[in-house]
Amino acid sequence: MGVTRFMLASVVLGFGVAAVPLLATDLPKPTSSTEVPDIALPAELDRVLRDYERAWRAGDAAALAALFTEDGFILQSNRPPTRGRAAIRAVYESQGGAPLRLRALAFSAGDTIGYIIGAYGYGAGPGDTGKFTLTLRREPGGSWLIFSDMDNANAAPRRPNTPASAEPHQAAKPAIG
Repeated sequence: MGVTRFMLASVVLGFGVAAVPLLATDLPKPTSSTEVPDIALPAELDRVLRDYERAWRAGDAAALAALFTEDGFILQSNRPPTRGRAAIRAVYESQGGAPLRLRALAFSAGDTIGYIIGAYGYGAGPGDTGKFTLTLRREPGGSWLIFSDMDNANAAPRRPNTPASAEPHQAAKPAIG
């Protein structure tokens, strides 16, 4: 009886080991952010990104906050959530003024709810600094507003006591990405 269990276990293990290469070949290859192409957005969604870029570049906290619903959120890396247009404006008072670039990677929009998944960078240089998701809302027939904006950087934050010259420089990052 012990030999039979050993043989059965060997067969099962053998099939498992043989199946691993088959399963691995079916898995999609991970892509870096530079491999994910931009997509064109419908004009009313693209307006949200372009208005955000303009307000960020100008350092205009009031204009940035006006892009959000009254009860909207910003969810920035390494910070607690911020909720409400007035609180969002207060956070943006100390941010902005950099040459922000936003690009869309995916989107969906219904009548009153939508989203944009994207990437962001600064200046004319290649590559993305980070990525973001925007959850959008609107009243029927109205303009899209940001309900939530979650972003994070593509690189880990610098560790304490690490000289700035030892790690790549990153500009302050906006909530949108």
